[in-house]
Amino acid sequence: MKHSPRLWTVLSCSLLVASLGAGATACGSSGDNPLSARPYDAGDQVAFNQAAGSRPVDHKRPLEITAKGGDGRITDVTVVDTHERRLAGELSAAGDRWHSTVPMAAGTRYTVTVNTEDQRGAPGQRTLTFETTPAKGVLKVELGPKEGKYGVGQPLTATLSEPVKDKAARAIVERGLIVDAPPGVVGSWYWVDDKTVHFRPKEYWPAHSTVSVRSNLEGIRITNALYGAAAKPVKLEIGDRVEATTDASGHYMEFKRNGEVINTIPVTTGKPGFSTRNGVKVVLGKQYFVRMRGDTVGIGGSENYDLPVYYATQVTWSGEFVHAAPWSVGSQGYENVSHGCTGMSTGNAAWFYENITEGDIVKVVNSIGEDMDNFGNGYGDWNLDWKDWRQGSALLKGTQEGRSPIDQARLRPQV
Repeated sequence: MKHSPRLWTVLSCSLLVASLGAGATACGSSGDNPLSARPYDAGDQVAFNQAAGSRPVDHKRPLEITAKGGDGRITDVTVVDTHERRLAGELSAAGDRWHSTVPMAAGTRYTVTVNTEDQRGAPGQRTLTFETTPAKGVLKVELGPKEGKYGVGQPLTATLSEPVKDKAARAIVERGLIVDAPPGVVGSWYWVDDKTVHFRPKEYWPAHSTVSVRSNLEGIRITNALYGAAAKPVKLEIGDRVEATTDASGHYMEFKRNGEVINTIPVTTGKPGFSTRNGVKVVLGKQYFVRMRGDTVGIGGSENYDLPVYYATQVTWSGEFVHAAPWSVGSQGYENVSHGCTGMSTGNAAWFYENITEGDIVKVVNSIGEDMDNFGNGYGDWNLDWKDWRQGSALLKGTQEGRSPIDQARLRPQV
């Protein structure tokens, strides 16, 4: 079989190098190849419209880099800030000009690396570092909830210091709110109002996982008047999958942990006129002792009450609890006699209190009451189906498995 001339040339060269030893160069010296040389200082070859120095440069002014002198061209430009965010830009076909295509961040330090080549193809490089002027108007973001251990139903929250109404501005905010979650988790943000955004996955969080949220908005222009401020990140440890479902017409609660029913508790719920809300609720907190008074929630006259309550687990801001109700033990499992709370014996309430945690799911079915509010009275987020939840995002709507490319950019799997 005959070898091609090209192959024989390579083989001959390789054999010659091997026979001459490490110090010989049969196929050409590295010094003869301009591409193998170390980059020279291209300071005289490029010009910046932003100068390095002690004074910050205008963050509203685009960054521009040009080749000068006509003896070379720009081959690549990389602009990175202190948060490792790259500034997007465009290089001309001739390599004589590069300019940024997005606004620079305010109050941020940038490092610019420009790669060039001269007419012989020898590589050059120039680095510039500068800071941008701070923003006058800032948008602060408070991420929630506070760090700790939560149940699988806990939504993430972002509370803004200023209202954001414009959809384009909302999209910038969403892109800057990064959720780190286990692989395979699909989720989305939902704009509750102009200053409140919630994030939840399509399904409950995986049990025994870690979830975190952080903001990448520092210095980023959101509107002409607002730039993002730094925000404290939040990390959640997700516990068991706990779901407590109360059948209001059957007068019992089924308590499941990781899919297994571990307790069935007789209960009483709201009587006619005070019926317990149907739907999925998320545990907001627990208190060993609460003084419950009817007049604090608008209940007066013959229905008014003033009671010491123990082992109280809160599920709505308006005052719906799961708690000990020793005065109604005779009705528990048989009829609904409360003013909207789910009552049980002191022993059962103590057990429930010890086995439930913030973020766990408490669901009510078959009540004659109204449905749980989606927002504004606790976390009713799970009462929206996934399709409707996605409509609350300011970003592109998803395709495969409900996740868009933008979702993937801000919902990052843990590694």
